[in-house]
Amino acid sequence: MWAVTGSLNTAHYSHTATLLPNGLVLVAAGFYSYGEQASAELYNPASGMWTVTGSLYTGRNIHTATLLPGGLVLVAGGDYYNASLASAELYNPANGTWTTTGSLNIARYGHTATLLSNGFVLVAGGFGNGSGYLTSTELYNPANGTWTTTGSLNTARWEHTATLLPNGNVLVAGGENGSVVLTSAEVYNPATGAWTVTGTDVNEFADQLVASTNKVCSLSRRSNCTTG
Repeated sequence: MWAVTGSLNTAHYSHTATLLPNGLVLVAAGFYSYGEQASAELYNPASGMWTVTGSLYTGRNIHTATLLPGGLVLVAGGDYYNASLASAELYNPANGTWTTTGSLNIARYGHTATLLSNGFVLVAGGFGNGSGYLTSTELYNPANGTWTTTGSLNTARWEHTATLLPNGNVLVAGGENGSVVLTSAEVYNPATGAWTVTGTDVNEFADQLVASTNKVCSLSRRSNCTTG
């Protein structure tokens, strides 16, 4: 059952929403009728109310937001008036302010950002003005605020998904490449920095995915599941 709660102070779409360690939810940037915006707000689940917090340096939409191990939020890339962005910013919940950090090597939007087990952030794919649909991927190091390139995807894609698997690898699936909606999927291995094409059938990943919930399932007989 759904219940209405407090409304945002500013209408947003193509924004991000990130659960902070303090229990508040950070909504950042996005698009409104007058263009990309830099505003950010905090939602308090206890009161159901939104409060304005510090604004980003650069308005953007179709970006990513990733909670880092230290509690900061990394916002990367995005679109600004039909131009892809390479810039990145960090939000500090302790003081409600944003600071700039190292820029991506390749500007992009419609990408994914995944926090890896080693604390790095993997940005994959997306779209870059002048570059088109991207195969490139990059790693952000929170310790020094820099990005380094890593292995390229086998298929360029944007608006895909990226999922951290229990073994530390990252599964990227689907997306779009031009007029083609993709069924292909790939797995990134942080130990080698390489991508491996895998089956388009999601069942291939079941053993790893269900392991995170301590379930063992026979995918040939989906009803045959037991809790370990």
